[in-house]
Amino acid sequence: MPSEPAVPIVQPGRPGEPGRVISARQAADLSQLRDTAADVRFMQVMIGHHLQALEMTALLATRTAHEGLRLLAKRIDISQADEIQMMRDWLKARGAPLPDPHAHHAPGAVLMPGMLTALEMQHLEDAKGAAFDRLFLELMIKHHEGAVIMVEELFASDGAAQQSEIFAFASDVDVDQRMEIERMSTMLKELQQ
Repeated sequence: MPSEPAVPIVQPGRPGEPGRVISARQAADLSQLRDTAADVRFMQVMIGHHLQALEMTALLATRTAHEGLRLLAKRIDISQADEIQMMRDWLKARGAPLPDPHAHHAPGAVLMPGMLTALEMQHLEDAKGAAFDRLFLELMIKHHEGAVIMVEELFASDGAAQQSEIFAFASDVDVDQRMEIERMSTMLKELQQ
């Protein structure tokens, strides 16, 4: 272990509670960190969120000739399919239940932030050509913004995302979604010119 620093390490307290000075050994000890209910819920709902993104990208095969959209969809397909498997493995390793992959299709289902309603999905399925391209980008931007909100909600949950694996994954989701939002916003502006 490193020697004790010259400046004390102060661990902040919960809101309304004072902080406390801890040793370098205490600061480096992660053995007491545990998954929280918020961590498990985040992984469960993010699976459904990713599955809807895959449903959306599957529509591109027959509805667009825009090569940039096809490449974007391929990136989304590959990354989110891999992340879905990682989230399922994470949940299984903790004995947590896997979500129903079709739960978001159930009548009256509570949708996560950014999720498309059945009507929005139907509009997307009915569109073709340039109208599809614009609608796809608008709705996928909305969808990605929802994922960013979900990450923010996780990070705002007491004690959540403290383990490095879930913190890294949620941080990656946040960065990837923001990057793709920028890319899609640029593509949308180009289509509107």
